[in-house]
Amino acid sequence: MKNLLCQNLGVDVSKDALEVVFSTLDMERRVKVKASRKFSNTPTGFRQLQRWLESKRAAGVELRLLMEATGVYYEQLAWCLHGEGYQVSVLLPTKAKRYLQALGNKSKNDSIDARGLAQMGLEQRLELWQPLSKNIYRLRLLTRQLEDFTNQRTVCLNQLHALHHGALQVRQVEKNLKKLVRVLDKSLQELEEAIRELLYQDPLLSERVDRMLAIKGVGLKTVAVLLAETNGFATFERQGQLVSYAGYDVVEHQSGQRAGRTRISKKGNAHIRRALHMPALVAVRFGEPVFTALYERLVKKGKAKMQAYVAVQRKLLVLLWTLWRKNEAYDPHYRQQPAEPEKNILIQEAGASLSGVSAADKDPRTEETRPRAAEKEIAPAQARATQDELPLPVGPGALFQVE
Repeated sequence: MKNLLCQNLGVDVSKDALEVVFSTLDMERRVKVKASRKFSNTPTGFRQLQRWLESKRAAGVELRLLMEATGVYYEQLAWCLHGEGYQVSVLLPTKAKRYLQALGNKSKNDSIDARGLAQMGLEQRLELWQPLSKNIYRLRLLTRQLEDFTNQRTVCLNQLHALHHGALQVRQVEKNLKKLVRVLDKSLQELEEAIRELLYQDPLLSERVDRMLAIKGVGLKTVAVLLAETNGFATFERQGQLVSYAGYDVVEHQSGQRAGRTRISKKGNAHIRRALHMPALVAVRFGEPVFTALYERLVKKGKAKMQAYVAVQRKLLVLLWTLWRKNEAYDPHYRQQPAEPEKNILIQEAGASLSGVSAADKDPRTEETRPRAAEKEIAPAQARATQDELPLPVGPGALFQVE
């Protein structure tokens, strides 16, 4: 056992079962499968898995566990193993799928997937998974149910509209739809009150929320979605990480003389992009200076209006992150104020202005912003799973404290 470098347990999670493969990596970089077994995806199965793993692992050698983010079925296992002190990594299914394809596997089943995850965990240094705080988890459940109920209400209203303009009208169908709309309206109101209560239960947290609400178009639901989906901007050290996590990073398709279409990746959290759609439209419509200037400049360059609005969404996301991180009040005329010498030093040290662009990113010849290489980076332990696992934040507010 002295020639071992590390050990890894690959776990393929399904609704009812856990297919696990235990593999090791030795000094000659050889991957060996030591054991495999199947357990039930229940608390009893978790205890059996832990006893079996302890009987197989080598003492004094690093042990990690890797699993896919299979819906919500992996969450109980990840929380249990993390609570027992194991080093757990959670991976997006798409990334695991591409890795398994690169291995040349022609077949696919639970055992092959678990074996591939065990090998991937040995060959790559993946970020460790950290659970959300319980209050952030509650906020996420509330905001996502609010989104679902809003979509259902829209469907019912569209059905009512079609019924009123159709050839025949059935009173019972109309009655059921109107009743369902009333129930959804009441539920939406209750959800909004619960979200407001959760956000304003801490004075320090409510102060930061109010500063973000000072931007025209940004409402309480938008702020709640951003905090819930990013764990309160906990581990975003650079704006490029946040931009990539939300799917606003630019993807190029260029090879030799061919220049393909350039677009945003959309490989990120769709809830964030959906929450920023209407605020971006309102910010431009009501003349927020920094967003209106960006929109008009892009439209004059020949960009489509929706492309310009997507750029506004990205800028709005970075601005909200900056306000939260620096705990500053929003100033719509920030760029238009003459900077004092001592303030210039503070801005340079901060690395990013309220518009999300640092002085170092500014090209003095064109006054345009150069793309940063960091914008293609993915935040650690963020794009790894659909639950968006993040380390627990250290900022103020009982909302972010583990209970």
